[in-house]
Amino acid sequence: MRQTSTGQHRSGSGAAGASGSAKGAVARANDHPVVEWGARAGFAASGVLHLVLAWLTVQVTMGSGAQASQSGAVATLSRQPFGEVLLWLLAVGFGLLALWQLTEVVTGEELTDKAKAGGKAVMYGALAWTTLTFALGGHTSSNQQTKDFTRTLMDAPAGQVLVGLLGVIVAGIGAYHVYKGWTRGFLDDLEEHPGGWAVVAGRIGYVAKGISLGAVGVLFVVAAVRQKAGEATGLDGALKSLRDLPAGVVVLIVIAFGLAAYGVYSFARARYARV
Repeated sequence: MRQTSTGQHRSGSGAAGASGSAKGAVARANDHPVVEWGARAGFAASGVLHLVLAWLTVQVTMGSGAQASQSGAVATLSRQPFGEVLLWLLAVGFGLLALWQLTEVVTGEELTDKAKAGGKAVMYGALAWTTLTFALGGHTSSNQQTKDFTRTLMDAPAGQVLVGLLGVIVAGIGAYHVYKGWTRGFLDDLEEHPGGWAVVAGRIGYVAKGISLGAVGVLFVVAAVRQKAGEATGLDGALKSLRDLPAGVVVLIVIAFGLAAYGVYSFARARYARV
């Protein structure tokens, strides 16, 4: 019995030691200069993407048929001079930022911090994949991906409830962005104060992005209520729905300004982020 107990103790100690070693390795990766600067490059890439999204939002107000989505922004960049080189740089930046968020999942102390880091890792990983797809000459559509995902979720058991719940979660994330911007909570993500101009850009940007996410969440809820997956069309569909409301064009112009402000703040975050 003693031998068995000792063996179990050694086995448990070995497992704990392996777990500690793995966590230590991830922590070292988290502090590695390549990952740190890669994360900063990712924030800068996010700045570029949001500036393009702001421009596409303005195009939506004019009824140009532009697609104000992540894939639409990447497609726009791909058509610019040196677009292919730019897309490769963005893909690397988003990929390294996703890697950094994954290390935060392992090294984080609070469960909420781990959950947020995990969600961001998925988001930035998806951005890296979309950008890489276009860099390699391929194409993808955020609108279609959202519709396909919603349709798959709707077909699952209790799918209507799941889609509605997803809409509530997205709207909640949007509300959190508004709160974080209004209270200047985003300053906690920075190593030091970035200056007044960045604070103003961050407040406007977070609030505008929160409103956009709220509109996306509403579309998911509407799709669930009507049982029509095609009505969940992501950011582009949300913006076009807002355009059709009374004073919708004015609202979109304000959102476009806010997205541009978020892009400007992202450049400040690339410099001052706590990584």
